Amino acid sequence: MSSPATFTVKEFFDLLRDDLAAIEREFGRDTVSSVRAITDIGEHLRAGGGKRIRPALLLLCAKLFPHDERSAVRLGAMVEIIHTATLVHDDIIDEARTRRGRPAANTQWGNAKCVLAGDWLYMQAFKIAVQERNFRILDVLIELTQQMVEGELLQMEKLGKCITLEEHFDMIFRKTACLFSVSMRLGAILGKATAEQEEKLGDYGRNLGLAFQIVDDVLDLTASEEVLGKPLASDLREGKVTMAVIHALERCTPAERKLVESVLQERAFESVKHEQVLEMLHRYGSIQYAHKTAEQHAEIACRAICSFPDSEVKRALLFAPEFVVERNS
Repeated sequence: MSSPATFTVKEFFDLLRDDLAAIEREFGRDTVSSVRAITDIGEHLRAGGGKRIRPALLLLCAKLFPHDERSAVRLGAMVEIIHTATLVHDDIIDEARTRRGRPAANTQWGNAKCVLAGDWLYMQAFKIAVQERNFRILDVLIELTQQMVEGELLQMEKLGKCITLEEHFDMIFRKTACLFSVSMRLGAILGKATAEQEEKLGDYGRNLGLAFQIVDDVLDLTASEEVLGKPLASDLREGKVTMAVIHALERCTPAERKLVESVLQERAFESVKHEQVLEMLHRYGSIQYAHKTAEQHAEIACRAICSFPDSEVKRALLFAPEFVVERNS
């Protein structure tokens, strides 16, 4: 990829270290409630860690312009709260047992409490947004929430079915890339960017988010359970068909297609082994295809911000797509 080879992961996070630490403290304060279950669930989720890439993108985008640093920290915490709320709801819908190598919240507090805790987190995020007294921020968040809910419903409708690449792209935009794009747009709004600048930064976030999710889906098929922190090939076990599988299904024999359909129907690797599916994916170059597609979206993300003046922040933004595509966890 054509990103600045001199920039490193350490430099990326050193640039944001103080702000990300402030966001972590803000996140901790914002997820405290007078109802103990909400506080406990919020702390469990926060302690689970994560890359914090969405608030990092918001911070970097805001740093391209003069901006209120306190607002950037507040909104950075807000987007991580939204992301956390989606994970709570996803784990309930998917009946997940683990998340990042730890028990999923719903296994400890039950579905009913976790649904309500997820709702509370969403409302807390909107409360933070309202405090900014900026209708543009609220407009973007309302659109985001609608897209994400629609994405979840579309995915539920397609569970167990062999979908097209077009349908898959629509879902991963709504479920993942939309929040990446909004994180960038919020940074642009804080910096009072022009409409053209906001559009370019949003486009960067969209393509980075697509690359992120495609790589995530590849890792779900190929990485170890220790690295993933959840069972291998969880997507197929849950009835979800992702890019590499779609690519192979468009090229495979009827007998090979039946292997995938069996996994989707059984929601487990019982009559078919994971190795059989993985062998088929490699036979048709489907893993390589998905990874190449992620690289293409990462390149598009970099091109979206090429007109911005050179700076350390821009270098960090140009490095982020490489970090996303080359990661192994």
